[in-house]
Amino acid sequence: MKKSIRRLPDSELEIMKIIWDAKEPVTSAYISEKLKGKKDWKITSILTFLARLTEKGFIECKREGKVNIYRPLISEQEYLEKESKSILEKLYNNSLTNFVASLYNSNAIAEDELKELQEFIKELTRGE
Repeated sequence: MKKSIRRLPDSELEIMKIIWDAKEPVTSAYISEKLKGKKDWKITSILTFLARLTEKGFIECKREGKVNIYRPLISEQEYLEKESKSILEKLYNNSLTNFVASLYNSNAIAEDELKELQEFIKELTRGE
């Protein structure tokens, strides 16, 4: 049975991105170092976010000696797939066309990106 993946607040997502990008288990000190210059969070805030992520089932925490080691239980790909589907359902009535049109109309997507998307769709449909 696949576990339900909840949407993360921005602060917790920021922590998860660091954990996913590391490609190996990390410590809170590693996370704190990666946040330097980006966020002005104290270590207590980082530990709170890590505890929340553990409670939500996004990460696992194991004690190794004097430090806690954190590793993801949900992959970045799993999370992105769930979020993409949720956004499409909630905001665009499950219409990918409406989503792309919205991006295009707001100048958030350029002509060359549309062409790239067309090529991607052609490649996908060739495999069928």
